[in-house]
Amino acid sequence: MPRQSTRTAFKIATFRTMETSLPSLVVTGVSTGLGLATAQAFLGRGYRVFGSVRTPTDATRLQAELGPNFVPLVFDVTDAAAIAQAASVVERALGGQPLAGLINNAGIALGGPLLYQPIEVVRQHFEVNVLGLVQVTQAFLPLLGARPGFRGTPGRVINIGSVSGQVASPFMGAYVGSKFALEGLSATWRRELQLFGVKVVLIGLGVTKTPIWDKGIDLEPYRDTPYHGPAQRFVGFVNQTRNKGLTPEYVAGRLVKIMETPRPRLRYSIAPDMVRSWIVPRLIPARLLDWLLGRGIGLLPPKP
Repeated sequence: MPRQSTRTAFKIATFRTMETSLPSLVVTGVSTGLGLATAQAFLGRGYRVFGSVRTPTDATRLQAELGPNFVPLVFDVTDAAAIAQAASVVERALGGQPLAGLINNAGIALGGPLLYQPIEVVRQHFEVNVLGLVQVTQAFLPLLGARPGFRGTPGRVINIGSVSGQVASPFMGAYVGSKFALEGLSATWRRELQLFGVKVVLIGLGVTKTPIWDKGIDLEPYRDTPYHGPAQRFVGFVNQTRNKGLTPEYVAGRLVKIMETPRPRLRYSIAPDMVRSWIVPRLIPARLLDWLLGRGIGLLPPKP
């Protein structure tokens, strides 16, 4: 269910002291991990960053930690009213200047076999990772230049997708489905927004050391299912690869370069092992990949 719209007290005594000439962008999900590292990287480059958090406590903490050019926006991406309120706050702060960018980073990843995963958990992935992202983008696109009569340099949208948007992993089906959906949405927006000159870039992100994986896969609900053993082996594999994952700071540095390059690529794949996690799985036949994954974690049926 959407969270109740929060009337934030951070509106903005700080606006009066900030330079209105600073390029501004909105980043969702900045309380920890990649979102926080992204906010820090852009602040370091001289941007004013509007960052979404879900609680006033996080807003207070981050405003004190990140300084006067960071402006917290308290909203959940599933709360349309709070998003609209935040967009109004940003519009007033811009004072007629365009928004330089929107980075859609907020998301969730909760694992489990789709045969048994509760439908409310599956639905939550699409509410946050897909519909929430659409709501946020619709709200901020006019500030990026997607409106008749806009004057200025159009901004750009960067959607944080995943290698899982093209290479499916077992036991992450709801997350995978939401990232596959984001691939299609990003391509459609990219083509439609040509009308206004707003660029849309999709990031196919590989394993990164971020708190999104802290909850991992709770195997207890599936203990009495045939998937418990394979899921345990899959979790072990995930934990090993996570330890070798990219740092949020590295990814954030790449996002700065992507935002600032005059002619960005349509899609960037950013992964710690491009050959194993991205190139090979997309080149080998799908049936062979199914067999390799199945053999690796015990998903193949027993021999008669």
